[in-house]
Amino acid sequence: MESPTLKRLLARLKQLRTQLGLTQEEFADKYGLSYKYYQAVEAGRKKDLRLSTLDRLAAIHGLEAWQLLLPIQIKPPAKAGRARKVLKTKDVRK
Repeated sequence: MESPTLKRLLARLKQLRTQLGLTQEEFADKYGLSYKYYQAVEAGRKKDLRLSTLDRLAAIHGLEAWQLLLPIQIKPPAKAGRARKVLKTKDVRK
């Protein structure tokens, strides 16, 4: 069973990679990693990662290793929808 910390790390790595628009293979190739190794990391088959590996993965994304453990940032729903409703209400009153 995966720990919550490992689950968060794996989800974050996948999120960061997909934000770059890369497949696992493209990511590994671009950053000099073994594709099979990176695939195993992201799939959770490598549960005991070295700190040097975490540092390297974080550096690829311009982060510190501890930042890989932050919760995934999900963008809140667009606030523009609320603003449009207010504008429509104001337009009706005019």
